[in-house]
Amino acid sequence: MDKKSEEFYKRLKEELTDTAIWPSEYLYKFIVPTSDEKIKQVEDAFNNMGAVIETKKSKNGNYTSVSINVKMKNPQAVVDKYIELSQVEGIISL
Repeated sequence: MDKKSEEFYKRLKEELTDTAIWPSEYLYKFIVPTSDEKIKQVEDAFNNMGAVIETKKSKNGNYTSVSINVKMKNPQAVVDKYIELSQVEGIISL
């Protein structure tokens, strides 16, 4: 992981620690190239977690927005999911 990413995740963890009582609901938002395989990778990362997942294709159908609302146990768990999903090719975390 590069220095910029490390600093981003560190700051995110600090902000989440300061602004929520854990465990807490967290809303992940991702943009992925429209591909059943890539969307499934994102959905599978939240399998058996009781997540509510919504997908919406872009106007031209090239990209798909994936929103995941899920209860996470602590800020580190939130960061760990972002790091895990950063391996999906072409994913953008919002």
